[in-house]
Amino acid sequence: MTTETTHSATSQQARDIIAKVSTGVLIDGTWTESASGARFNVINPATEEVIATVADGGPEDAQRAIAAAGRVQKEWAQTPPRTRSEILRRAYDLVMERQEELALVMTTEMGKPLAEARGEVAYAAEFFRWFSEEAVRIGGDVTTTGDGKNRIFVSKEPVGPCVLITPWNFPLAMGTRKIGPAIAAGCTIVFKPANLTPLSSLALADILLEAGLPAGVLNVVCTTKASSVVTPWMTSGIARKISFTGSTEVGVKLLEQAAQHVMRSSMELGGNAPFIVFDDADIDRALDGAVAAKMRNMGEACTAANRIYVQRGIAEEFGRRLAARLTALKVGDGAEPGIEVGPLVEEKALAKVQELVNDAVSKGATVIGGGSALDRPGYFYSPTVLTNVSPTADIMSQEIFGPVAPIVPFTTEEEVIKLANDTPYGLASYVFTQDIDRAFRVGDALEAGMIGLNSGIVSNPAAPFGGVKASGLGREGARIGIDEFLEYKFMALPRG
Repeated sequence: MTTETTHSATSQQARDIIAKVSTGVLIDGTWTESASGARFNVINPATEEVIATVADGGPEDAQRAIAAAGRVQKEWAQTPPRTRSEILRRAYDLVMERQEELALVMTTEMGKPLAEARGEVAYAAEFFRWFSEEAVRIGGDVTTTGDGKNRIFVSKEPVGPCVLITPWNFPLAMGTRKIGPAIAAGCTIVFKPANLTPLSSLALADILLEAGLPAGVLNVVCTTKASSVVTPWMTSGIARKISFTGSTEVGVKLLEQAAQHVMRSSMELGGNAPFIVFDDADIDRALDGAVAAKMRNMGEACTAANRIYVQRGIAEEFGRRLAARLTALKVGDGAEPGIEVGPLVEEKALAKVQELVNDAVSKGATVIGGGSALDRPGYFYSPTVLTNVSPTADIMSQEIFGPVAPIVPFTTEEEVIKLANDTPYGLASYVFTQDIDRAFRVGDALEAGMIGLNSGIVSNPAAPFGGVKASGLGREGARIGIDEFLEYKFMALPRG
């Protein structure tokens, strides 16, 4: 069977799977059209073809969704933890059973290669399994006051209806990372997936209903006009929690709205991750880490290595070898066999990456690999390495969100720590060195919520994901992830 025949069969398979996904708004357990009847197109970024249309929600849909979440909150909060746990465990099993189908949907709507999409499905499913286990471990405490006069009984309760907003770059995992702990804690949900990649989220909602999630616990409204849906939720007085992953600019606006009703807030915002390689590092391991940290999801990740700092003694060799690795990667439609780098998500993203590269070159940077979009349908950009990058280049201060690696040499440890921290963001950082003292010394000095020591991957459901400074508030995943959806209550009882 030829590659073209295989791809044609895969494309037909994708169409068949997508045709089964519910594409309306989900309110109170029922899929319906939006109140306006409007729909929007979902585009395959590898072919620029329309692959589906989805209900385009608005204010009326938003109001019905938050009313449903508010109406069933009390009953859902009183559901036994084991019941919530078993729903999440069934959802985990269903996601894994449909790993190939979900991966193909994801690849078709956002571009990542199938192998990477399969990995995201497994990663996403793990949040359901993790929080299914946490649901039955929501504990409390009993203490005696210091003066011995009272006993303090501490319990935890669900915070209430939650607004969950996810980005397009990890359309399944960002949903499970928020939905999992909300369900485990006993919270109801209104959920707005990204309009660029809604199908993975809608398929996930179908799975949760199949797993036995009661009507009204999860309500989903996709929209091309985010404020028309999110603002009614934020101003409703019903929602008690907002969890958002996206840009810092939008996060700030949501925090302003949350303040009006003193809502609990979790924000996973922008990043500008430094990737630091000292001259005593294992260069092969550092190159592996750089490829992983830079090229995951075509560089469209908030944890992506954005600025690569390499100690001068090995900077030239590192740049040359990284360029050789990146330019050898096979670029194309992620549904095709052997593809390692897919398209960017939309034309606007492609134009932004080219603009950042052009700006860097105009300020003295040298392109030693890649440097341009591919002349073919789809939003493809060649994996690129830049050297001699000026600190004034926009690419050093803005999230690239593309397969471009700017390399900057440094001399001393103190110098690179200052360079790495010279950003309003503080999500992820990476350090490569064989000196264990230096690894922890630099790790302690870096202003970031997550540090990869000799590793290009930091994300794991067992780890607390989140950043500092303008990169956000709160943490997702790990044991503390469920606490973001719980309130503490204590009762004081006199002794004797």
